[in-house]
Amino acid sequence: MKTTLIIPARYASTRYPGKPLAELTLPTGEKKSLIRMSWEAATGVRGIDAVYVATDDDRIADHAKGFGAQVIMTSEGCRNGTERCADALDRAGIETDLVVNLQGDAPLTPPWFIEDLMAAMAADQTAQVATPVLRCDALTYGHFREDRAAGRVGGTTAVFGTNGHALYFSKEVIPYIDPGKLPDPIPVFHHVGVYAYRPDALRAYMGWPVGTLEALEGLEQLRFVENGVPVACTEVDGRGRVFWELNNPADIPRIEAALKEL
Repeated sequence: MKTTLIIPARYASTRYPGKPLAELTLPTGEKKSLIRMSWEAATGVRGIDAVYVATDDDRIADHAKGFGAQVIMTSEGCRNGTERCADALDRAGIETDLVVNLQGDAPLTPPWFIEDLMAAMAADQTAQVATPVLRCDALTYGHFREDRAAGRVGGTTAVFGTNGHALYFSKEVIPYIDPGKLPDPIPVFHHVGVYAYRPDALRAYMGWPVGTLEALEGLEQLRFVENGVPVACTEVDGRGRVFWELNNPADIPRIEAALKEL
């Protein structure tokens, strides 16, 4: 399948304005922006035909062009990354079989997460949308609980049925686990901020209004769930690597620590 990867990026983040341009310190002492690290992660994925940064902000566009990225300017009216991917696909006139959305706040995303997602879509031609999920280890589960206790909105969790289709996504930690009875393995799955869509699914998405659950949770993928489009959850293997997105300034030291471990 011809596969196009798009990195949607906006400057006006509610929780972290200017987040794509936030700099992380690498173990070498070198500093790189979040958007650059996400782009470099994308270019390391096998089977991708083209990589674009999609934004409505000149500061992000100029910065991305400076390190060699192809940029598509999109509408300021895009409310989330899925809408931005759909808008970019339309504005650039891209013909493709599959669109991968790698959100620009996940520089720790290993290439095999995306490769596994692409393979799952190739194997199931009926799937319209797919997204990776990663079983939480004790450290990640601890980060989730720490954020909620501090009143921070951190990562997203996913629950899915025996057929692998999503039942729900939430910024709360679900399912609930009695703190005194933490099982092994931990039955909580961290939703990884990557999506694969058929182009027709993206076009349909743009025709639906924002649903109640999407508005309450602030999670774009719930629009598919609310409109009856199955979202396939593809379980991926972390292979011992820590995965975390940059949702809040407090996540910077967590990600920098993970980079040192690598």
